[in-house]
Amino acid sequence: MKNKILILLLFQSYYFEGIAQNYDTDLLTKDFHKGRRESLRKNLPDNTCAVFFSGAERQRANDTKFIYHQDPDFYYLTGLLEPNAMMIIFKDEQQFYDTIFTKELIFVQDRDPSKEMWTGKILGTAGVALQLGFTNVFTNTQFADYKIDFANFKNIYHKEFNDDVRDDINNKGDLYSLIKHFRTKTSSHTTNIDKVNLEGWMASLREIKQAEELLLMRKAIDMTCKAHSEVMKALQPGMKEYQAQAIVEYMFKNQGSEYVGYPSIVGGSENSCVLHYETNRRKLANMDLLVIDAGAEYHGYTADITRTLPIDGTFSEQQKIIYNIVLEAQEAGIKACIAGAEFRAAHKAAVAVIQKGLLEQGIIKNNNDYLDYFFHGTSHYLGLDVHDPGNYGKLIPGSIITVEPGIYIPAGSTCDPMWWNIGVRIEDDILITTGNPEVLSGKLPKKIEEIEALMKEESLLNTIK
Repeated sequence: MKNKILILLLFQSYYFEGIAQNYDTDLLTKDFHKGRRESLRKNLPDNTCAVFFSGAERQRANDTKFIYHQDPDFYYLTGLLEPNAMMIIFKDEQQFYDTIFTKELIFVQDRDPSKEMWTGKILGTAGVALQLGFTNVFTNTQFADYKIDFANFKNIYHKEFNDDVRDDINNKGDLYSLIKHFRTKTSSHTTNIDKVNLEGWMASLREIKQAEELLLMRKAIDMTCKAHSEVMKALQPGMKEYQAQAIVEYMFKNQGSEYVGYPSIVGGSENSCVLHYETNRRKLANMDLLVIDAGAEYHGYTADITRTLPIDGTFSEQQKIIYNIVLEAQEAGIKACIAGAEFRAAHKAAVAVIQKGLLEQGIIKNNNDYLDYFFHGTSHYLGLDVHDPGNYGKLIPGSIITVEPGIYIPAGSTCDPMWWNIGVRIEDDILITTGNPEVLSGKLPKKIEEIEALMKEESLLNTIK
């Protein structure tokens, strides 16, 4: 049996190493993920364990699923991009079946050549051992009978389960089954189940980006800057919102981005005043403003950048006034992003500028009325999620946050109608350092004169009919 396993591992090694040179060579390493597991283990109290489950597969229609996206915590700790898996991290070394001594177990999909003909090869147990560096790897169907007594642990940490996990009756090792068997194994001693602390520990780990993560973040952000620059050059009256979206997302893909980090927001005219507008079907006309909030995802890490553009290449006087208030607010917010400052420091700085600007223009009568036109926070963490976890306490070097103030004046607002349908948001991605904040997306123009100058340049994409 040992000889068969050795032969299988050698085959897997030959197979994966033989094709690896044809694929991405800058993925996070197994040592990175192992290091993250070790960092989590340091947070675990004695005689405890943490249980993680892969992300759910989600049905799009009939027998078609959405493109699979791994649970970010699971990916962060394992590097596995496949569904129907679970992992147990123990604080202390455990013994199983007299021969297994380990601090972690992982259960994954078994290989099935008949299915791989349709969906492509998966790692299987041997691939997870070789590629991801796990020593004790089992198929997901083995978990049901695996002899682990959770009653022996002082605490068992896991996150709340989502309610969108479906049961594949033909798959005894799917995520539904793994969760069901875990609940069965822990049903008689629920007092040691903790669904609170693990989320906080993972937020603390993911809040501070490691050097390897920063490399991927910079790539995603650079891709996004180039995409936004290209749409500035290509934008013209008569285009549809979805055509501007297509340019941005083409540029993402052309540079190597696997996915968008979130559904692209491309809203013109009245849609510029809708924060998370995603329909993107309106025809764009002269005098319209267009808000483009779009970010590339690269190896799991996403950018998040917003620019506001005049469709005809020139801001009107009213648009300039609102735009410059938002720009000044953003610059004040970025300046406040200093290590040790409270997380909401950028928001408070931005609000002060917006209140002053709206009052001076007569758009509001009282300070608190600004909430009619700026009703969201200014910052959030950024990383494997567009709204990444973090502790929202003091700003810490190594964390990345956004600074994105906005003003949105929809038709029917109580101000002068000359301001109606002006929606402006400006967003950049900010690295907190031990000194001044670094604007990772700073190469993308955002001053009025810079945007208008770039929009005069020709784009090759305009020749596509």
